[in-house]
Amino acid sequence: MPNRSAATVFAGLPLVPFPESDAREDAPVPADALADPASAAWLLRMEEPEDFEEAELSAYLERFTRSVDPSSVRALVVGNIANDDFEFQARTVRDRLTALARRMPHLRALFFGEILQEENELSWIIQDDLAPLFAAFPGLTEFAVRGTEGLGLNIGRHDRLRRLTVESAGLPGRVVREIAASDLPALEHLELWLGTKHHGNDTTAEDLTPILSGGALPGLRSLGLRNADGLDAWIPVLAEAPVLAQLDTLDLSLGTLTDEGARVLLDAPGLRRLRRLDLHHHFLSGEMAERVRAEFTAAGVEVDVSEREEPYEAGGRTYYFPAVGE
Repeated sequence: MPNRSAATVFAGLPLVPFPESDAREDAPVPADALADPASAAWLLRMEEPEDFEEAELSAYLERFTRSVDPSSVRALVVGNIANDDFEFQARTVRDRLTALARRMPHLRALFFGEILQEENELSWIIQDDLAPLFAAFPGLTEFAVRGTEGLGLNIGRHDRLRRLTVESAGLPGRVVREIAASDLPALEHLELWLGTKHHGNDTTAEDLTPILSGGALPGLRSLGLRNADGLDAWIPVLAEAPVLAQLDTLDLSLGTLTDEGARVLLDAPGLRRLRRLDLHHHFLSGEMAERVRAEFTAAGVEVDVSEREEPYEAGGRTYYFPAVGE
């Protein structure tokens, strides 16, 4: 799953870690990446949180900008930079990056918080108000963030952002409302991980109404409501959503889809106009999964019904879990 193994690619570019210390002879920076910094997505990660000090982070970033021409950097991934309590230092890192913005005028893609489960559970990642990053980097076309505790995404107007991903174990409706209220005329891909109520998901259909109506994001072509607990309850809302008329792709993967929700999917004419429907990691019966595959394929929709899961039975009850949780 996405937070259980380190990414190797971001924004279509291979990930190249920048070592925390010059002493890391076991992890040299590839010469070709140094010669052409635009050919890589640069990973910044401080692996020893017990040694964290703001001065150390400043020194690390300064060494990065001395070694790698910052004006050529196109993609940046911020990994785990935590204090000795294992808390991601979102505000400090945000402020250091905004201070570097003038030296990185061509940054186009930023992943803020590529933190692995072994480093911190998804629901424990503490974020901050990240709106200053969008103001500092007006050329961003792709932004991803992992973790929503304390997250602020009141982006405002951003003319170039095309892809926005929010990975969460429990997505607050407040964050969805902030995105919906932002002015993002170029946004084509929106991916929201809903997660579970237990971890803070209180997103409602009303929160998503401006997006599902098609009014808030006129350029939207791909919508993901991923990692959703209780996904069946969302299917009737999506089946009637006006935004379907403009979508090429609907991604409902990593969630808890059952036969009940699948029957509504099959009866929704608007879904037959999609180019792609992603349902991988689901709880469909084998018979229903085959029916969904056959009917959508016949309608010309590329559909993914791989990773069929079995529910968990305990105490006479049946439990369904989204793919990424604790």
